[in-house]
Amino acid sequence: MANAASGMAVDDGCKIRFLELKAKRTYRFIVFKIEEKLKQVVVEKLGEPNLTYDDFAASLPVNECRYCIYDFDFVTAENCQKSKIFFIAWSPDTAKIRSKMLYASSKDRFKRELDGIQVELQATDPTEMGLDVIRGRAN
Repeated sequence: MANAASGMAVDDGCKIRFLELKAKRTYRFIVFKIEEKLKQVVVEKLGEPNLTYDDFAASLPVNECRYCIYDFDFVTAENCQKSKIFFIAWSPDTAKIRSKMLYASSKDRFKRELDGIQVELQATDPTEMGLDVIRGRAN
């Protein structure tokens, strides 16, 4: 079972939803949360493909940590349509210390379960994961 060294267990639903986003582009984003009572990471929200980055950012809690996957579409300088899958560790300054530690210690194990992440971001406030930051890291 999960312990502080290995992080939380990962619910199968997390892996299934991620594969749907990656292979079928079923979602624009996925927000995951740690359920302490269950000792595992679970899916909290699924963003439909037509939702925007602003919808995604607005879905994150102000005072709580989350893991997020965001499927970012963009056009390259060569005018090619591309997509990058971002992993965002949302850990706002206002979150409880215990929560920050729990998410930090579980992050690597969780990421290993999701094969296909292309870019990782750590954000403690909205400016660290703004659309300009996303665009800059996509290229």
